Formats: sequence, C-alpha cells, structure tokens
Amino acid sequence: MPLLRRYALIYREYVNNCVAEALSYRLHFVLLIVMDLLFYLSLLGGVDFLFQHLDQIGPWNRQAFLFFMAFMIAVEHLHMTFVSENFWAFSHDIRTGKLDFILLKPAAALFIVFFRAMRPATLLLGLFPWGLLGWYGSQLGLLWWQWLLLPPLVLLGLALLTSVEILISMSMFWLVESMGINFLRMQLQQLSRWPDFIYGYFAQKFFGLAVPVLLVGSAPVRFVLNPHDTSGLLWLLGLMGLSWLLTAFFWRRGLRAYESASS
Repeated sequence: MPLLRRYALIYREYVNNCVAEALSYRLHFVLLIVMDLLFYLSLLGGVDFLFQHLDQIGPWNRQAFLFFMAFMIAVEHLHMTFVSENFWAFSHDIRTGKLDFILLKPAAALFIVFFRAMRPATLLLGLFPWGLLGWYGSQLGLLWWQWLLLPPLVLLGLALLTSVEILISMSMFWLVESMGINFLRMQLQQLSRWPDFIYGYFAQKFFGLAVPVLLVGSAPVRFVLNPHDTSGLLWLLGLMGLSWLLTAFFWRRGLRAYESASS
C-alpha cells in the first residue's frame, strides 16, 4: 500500500503539471477537443455509411457493429488521454539522451517513461464515448450484469493495447531513427479499430496472436454479446502477460544497448 500511495502521488503531480501546461495554450486546448470529437464522429459515420448499403457485416448487424465501434472509441479515448503522448516523448528522450535523467530518478523508470504525460483536453470528452456505449448497448438490450462488465473490459482492452505498444517501443533502443515505430503503432491502432472477422485468415492469426491488436476490442465485445465465448478473453489475458515478460526482458537489454549522453 505505501508503494501504491507513493506512485499515486507521483502520478497526481504529473497530472497537475499536464493540466497547467494545457491551460497555458487555450486555443490548442480547444482544437484538441474539436479534433478528437471529429475523429469519433468519422469512425461512426464510416460504419453508418456501410450499413446504408448492407444489412449485416459478418455475424453482426448494424446495432452490434456500432456497439463494437463505441467500445473501441471508449478504449481510444482512454488511450489518447493517458498513454499516447508518452510514446512520442520516449522516442525523443532516447535520441537526445534525456533518458539519462529519468534513469536517475528514485522511481521505476518504465512508470515515468510511459505514464508521465496526459491530454486533459481529451479527458473532457469522457461522457461522449461512454454515452455512445450506453446508447448502442441499450439497443442490444444488454442485461444488468453485462453493463457491469463493460468498464473492466474497456480497461482490459486498453491494457492489452498499451502492453503491445510498450513492447514494440522497446525496439527504439536499437533504431537510429525511432520515430518510425510511433507510426507503426498508429497503423496497428487502426487495425484494432475493426472487428477481427473482416480480415483474412492469415491476418487474423498474425494480428490476433503474434501482434494481438485484434483482441483489444473483438475479444471483450464477443464476451459481452455471448458470455459462453471465453476463448478470446483467455487469449487476451495470456498474451498480455507474455507481453509484460517480454517488455521486462527487452527493457533490460535495451538499457545495456542505450548510448546515453554521458557514454
């Protein structure tokens, strides 16, 4: 408990700093809100356009597909709020040698690297994705226990997406120009925003097992819609645990390969 309280206090200071910085640039703050809102609406609009010409895509009708999109928007909202900014900063720290100062701080370096920055502007849109999830969930007639499952399943999807991204980011230690890894992450995010059944067999296997981004939304939503289908969640938990082990391994190897500013 003292350790958790310590890191909670550290994170609170990071949040306070991010809020103060964001409010210093008010136009940028407002533009981020508008940009995020347009992003969410474009995702929903694309699916709605498809169902103007189709009655069903794979096993899902319009309501089920839009429920999946609302689920992924909820995951994306938390990801963009609390995680995404840190990957760009990590790339910059490695290139400039600023990682040296992080390694000297009396706290876990992995925690500082990937959880020090957030986007307060995006946080203000929190009611929008959860409102969408509630709206489309009500159209499917979800039962009370299914509603209770949604928050932990959204967090589980976020945890898997973040775990995969952190593992991929470990390669930044060995690349001369590590910015490309961030663009690779963004492409993987785009893949995860669609259900796995729209992809071909080999793509489903590769992005469902080797780089399991297709499990981020597909596994939790399938479980909500069909509680007897637990295989996806079991794979999600197992592969997320494996990604943590690999991240710990490559973090240690990466630090040994890291050419710091003082070396």
